[in-house]
Amino acid sequence: METNARLAIVVNPTKTDAVAQLEAAVDELCRSAGWTVSWYETSREDPGEGQARRAVADGAELVCSLGGDGTVRAVASGLVGSEVPLGVLPGGTGNLLARNLGLPVDDLDAALQVILTGVPRRIDVGAVAWDDEPEQIFLVIAGVGLDARMIGEADERIKKAVGWPAYLLSGVRGLLDWGFSAHITAPGRREGSRRARAVVVGNCGQLPGGLELMPDARLDDGLLDLVLAAPHGVFGWLGVVRELVTGRGNRSLRRLRADSVRIRLGRPILAQLDGEAVGSRTTMTVRVRPLALRVMVPTQN
Repeated sequence: METNARLAIVVNPTKTDAVAQLEAAVDELCRSAGWTVSWYETSREDPGEGQARRAVADGAELVCSLGGDGTVRAVASGLVGSEVPLGVLPGGTGNLLARNLGLPVDDLDAALQVILTGVPRRIDVGAVAWDDEPEQIFLVIAGVGLDARMIGEADERIKKAVGWPAYLLSGVRGLLDWGFSAHITAPGRREGSRRARAVVVGNCGQLPGGLELMPDARLDDGLLDLVLAAPHGVFGWLGVVRELVTGRGNRSLRRLRADSVRIRLGRPILAQLDGEAVGSRTTMTVRVRPLALRVMVPTQN
């Protein structure tokens, strides 16, 4: 690496304790590897997209996110379609993109070494338009129903204490929800209206705990994977969990693969985007943007 190559880090200060101490340690490691580092803090008004665009305009050759999946998504939004790669420094609860890429999720030094010594890999991104709103990108999963409720109702204190299992605790309250109707349309297919408890569209499928929600999903296949979950009662949900753990089929899960899909809901349902609750929505129109983002990965990937 040539001396004085420019690296930018977009940090969510609410997700990272002792930011000043962390900056000093990261700066030292990066300087020894030949990088000049610039730091950009997120804000409530701009969770990372504007900072990423500003970093590129300032001459950054590599832009890193330091925070949770929401920060990763926001920073990626400012880099999609450019040649500037994204580096992922996980600092959140789920760290879903890092898990699906095989990146370190519990060791910031190891994640930084991947950024400094790895190679860029092109991956797909998803783009979703909720109702009549402009498109937003996602890297992992967009969905409505129980998954969004688990995220939106998770207690922040429990999340900080135990991590991703906090989502399971919040999800218990929604197990007996009656669900909603979902009308699904994809190119060449019309699924019609179905009863659902959750509908998710994913760019990749591994969840915390090693569970594979979408075992056929790939980050660079030019397709999105849809899962509609419609279990009946607690025992139905136990069957869904059994499929996720064992890989055995379950009639409560319907799957679809396509490069685009439209989902119309019977009533407003709570939605989520890469682990961030975004309020209630009645439609989601989703498409894939093939190989639109470069991400740093280990050289053996």
